[in-house]
Amino acid sequence: MKDINLDDVVKRSLVIRKLYHELELKHHGSEWSVQEDALAFLTDAGLVGRLTMAQQGRWPKGDKPENELSHKLGESIWWLIILADRMNLDINTALDGFLSRTEKLLSN
Repeated sequence: MKDINLDDVVKRSLVIRKLYHELELKHHGSEWSVQEDALAFLTDAGLVGRLTMAQQGRWPKGDKPENELSHKLGESIWWLIILADRMNLDINTALDGFLSRTEKLLSN
């Protein structure tokens, strides 16, 4: 697995989102709202569920759903980064807070 830095991932994610905003303006005259971004994330998260079922042989999706599953997992992480940014939350702080609280909770 390639090691990646979360700060670099966030920067790259924001650049990609900016490019998508440009496409939204071009095709629809306005950028997607935060709510539309959240709905897009939820749609992709649902697809992760279906593709997981397919990968585990519990949903008929054809052979080898791994490529699409890998893409949707990455896209879901990307959406979370974008949603955090758009709602003025620091994804690094959110993730560290979750990990720290959960580690503490489970170590007792």
